[in-house]
Amino acid sequence: MNTLQWLSADDSPGVFPCPNEALTDPNGLLAAGGDLSSERLLLAYPQGIFPWYEKDQPILWWSPEPRAVLWLKEIRISRTLRRKIRRGTFFVSADRAFSDVLRGCAKERRNGNGTWITEEMGHAYQNLHDLGWAHSFEVWQDEVLVGGLYGVGIGQVFFGESMFSQKSD
Repeated sequence: MNTLQWLSADDSPGVFPCPNEALTDPNGLLAAGGDLSSERLLLAYPQGIFPWYEKDQPILWWSPEPRAVLWLKEIRISRTLRRKIRRGTFFVSADRAFSDVLRGCAKERRNGNGTWITEEMGHAYQNLHDLGWAHSFEVWQDEVLVGGLYGVGIGQVFFGESMFSQKSD
């Protein structure tokens, strides 16, 4: 039986247990502790490891099985959304409003559930953005931000972290 490994902020940023050692219940919980330094995050993602925790919890590191992979060439856009894009209803940009997208993703949900994007987490991803590693995709309608997605880009892989929308489609 695997046990949860505790990381210290003093540990080398690349020191993580092997993802195969992740717990099965809860699925993928690998380690706790450490820090959200840019160096640690950039070493975690290529190993399939990411942080996810809530306020008042220690930093939790995950590597669940299975993982979702979206192949861009295989994504199908609905007919109604394609029509709206052609009509210019929505405009899409990249890295134009990273901080606004991050704030949109961090807002508490209407159903009353909190957010996992703590202030500490927000600062960590803003730092990654400032270093050129984290990116956002924004959806605009009449110059108003109505949706967005942010994540980390390393090599040819984009690790989507969170998204929000204020309009359907």
